[in-house]
Amino acid sequence: MKSVAVFCGAKHGIQPEFTTAARELGAVLAEREITLVYGGGHVGLMGEVATACLDAGGKVIGVIPEFMVVRELALEACSELIIVDSMHTRKAKMAELAGGFIAMPGGFGTLDELFEILTWSQVGLHGKPVGLLNTGNYYDSLTKFLEETVAAGFLAAAEYSKLQSASDPRDLLNILASQPGVMEGMWWKT
Repeated sequence: MKSVAVFCGAKHGIQPEFTTAARELGAVLAEREITLVYGGGHVGLMGEVATACLDAGGKVIGVIPEFMVVRELALEACSELIIVDSMHTRKAKMAELAGGFIAMPGGFGTLDELFEILTWSQVGLHGKPVGLLNTGNYYDSLTKFLEETVAAGFLAAAEYSKLQSASDPRDLLNILASQPGVMEGMWWKT
């Protein structure tokens, strides 16, 4: 896997371990020479994962809507900063550039990105691996809810099983890299 899109909060959250995990993930991506694709911001966990990746010598591609650049939220130090016209374009561009996806703790934006990429997988738009970095058991309630959607007949077990989870960044990257289809020539349909 040559690149990973990371979805995460524009805030740090109240648990210091969220920030620690973001910094660790950024450093591990650099160490493994995996390009970080992310939302382009300098704030919150977004800024932490990107700065840690850059500080460790990694490549970072930020994708940010123009209105956020105007609000001075962009991380200008990115290896490449792609400015787009909308949030919709941002998500599509990040998905196009990424060989896999990781959701760290975050709010509505993070959940929106996660569920859109899962939906795109479900309808056959991509076959890339998707994982939760479950720092501090942040996603335990979500995974329990998704298990209930399977039990209620609204989500196929095979689709739910595509969502991987681990609490350690290294473990999660190993799991995602071992998923079927994680090779050269991964496809993306527009």
